[in-house]
Order: sequence, then C-alpha cells, then structure tokens
Amino acid sequence: MGDAGLSHAIDAAGGVAQLARKIGIAQSSVSNWNRVPAQRVLAVEAATGVSRKQLRPDLYSEFAVEADARDPVDAARAWEYALLAALLSCPASNALLGEIARLQRDATPLGRAHAALAEAAADVTTAGVEREYFDLFVGLGRGELRDDLAALGIERVENHFEPEDHAATLCEIMAGLAGGQFPASKETQRAFFEKHVAPWMGRLFADMEKAASAKFYRSVGSLGRLFLEIETEAFTFAN
Repeated sequence: MGDAGLSHAIDAAGGVAQLARKIGIAQSSVSNWNRVPAQRVLAVEAATGVSRKQLRPDLYSEFAVEADARDPVDAARAWEYALLAALLSCPASNALLGEIARLQRDATPLGRAHAALAEAAADVTTAGVEREYFDLFVGLGRGELRDDLAALGIERVENHFEPEDHAATLCEIMAGLAGGQFPASKETQRAFFEKHVAPWMGRLFADMEKAASAKFYRSVGSLGRLFLEIETEAFTFAN
C-alpha cells in the first residue's frame, strides 16, 4: 500500500480493519486497494477527515480552482451533491456532523432544509447515526429500504452495498459534472441526470423521509428530495 493518500487514510482510521468498518465494506476490499477508488473518496474523507485532495490528487487537485472559476450556482450544486454523496456512502463521522451542524441557513426552502439537517446533526451522536444507517440500508437482512427499492430495478454490484452506494456514486458524478471536474455541457449534465438520477433517486429520498427508523436521515431525505426537485425544475427551464 504505497499510495500516500491511502496510507494517510488508514493511519487516520486506526488501521485497515477500522477504515473498512467506518465505510461499511469488507476488510479484504480495503486490503486490495492500491489507492482509494474514485467512488469511495468522499466516504473515506467523511470517515477519516483526510481531504479528497490528499486521497486522490489526480482527481481533485484542481477541483477547488475549477469550482471557484465556475458560475457560483454550479459551485453550489456541486457542493450539495458532494454532501449527499458523503451522507449516503457511509455513516457520518463526528467531524462531518460538526460541519453540518454549522451549515448556513436562510429563508429559502433549501436554506430551511439545511437548517433542519443542521439541527438534526447537532442532536445526534455518531453511534446514533451508525445505528440509523444500519437500520435503513444494511439491517440484519436487507435493511428497511432495501426491499422497497429493489422493485425500482437497482441491481447489486459486486463488493458494493445498494441502494445507498449506487446513489452516493451518482451524486459524486453529478458533483464532478457541476463543479467542472468532469467537463460537460449543461445538456450532457441534463441527459445524465434524467437517465440515471431522476427516475428513482427522488423516491429513495422520499422513502428516507418516511422511514420509521430515521431521525437524522429523515432530514437527509428531505434535503435530497428538495434538491432534486430544484435540479429537475432548473434542467426543465434550461431546455
């Protein structure tokens, strides 16, 4: 494991086994990494506090510059997608909960959703978040949401949990598109969103809002559902 970013993450987590546990995958998977996979960067960042630029400088070394140089709306979109990806990929760390608790709030619908999420983050413990995440997505069998979402046609990918991993990966991709990491026109972004995100992810977030075992993740669901509604409307008006 000679990759500096991966080594830093393992040290920060307290070892390979601890890193695997924090991001909800098998220890053998982490042991086989040569570097942090692109779809795991935000999860590892959230779990260890090691920045994405340190974990994968080949992907993120110029991301901040690109995002700052782009339209502020696109930079904000990228941030929202990245936040959702981090929250879906694994239980939020204490550091991430602290950042969320300090989210800026305003009187807009999205600002109110941020406020609700910030309040939920301030009221929950990392153990509580881990328990909710397990109950929602993993469970002793499949988790509270798995059976319902299987009907949406989401197939299991080897060595990945689903649907949370699938949704997290799509949010990471949308963050990269919006922020300029993956150069793409608005039309390309719209086509990807309408094909891969819009058909089912809104229902995932709506089900999270109603899940009996959710408290913190109920607020995550509300934020995700609202943000995707805003994205859908914006892409519609852009046509």
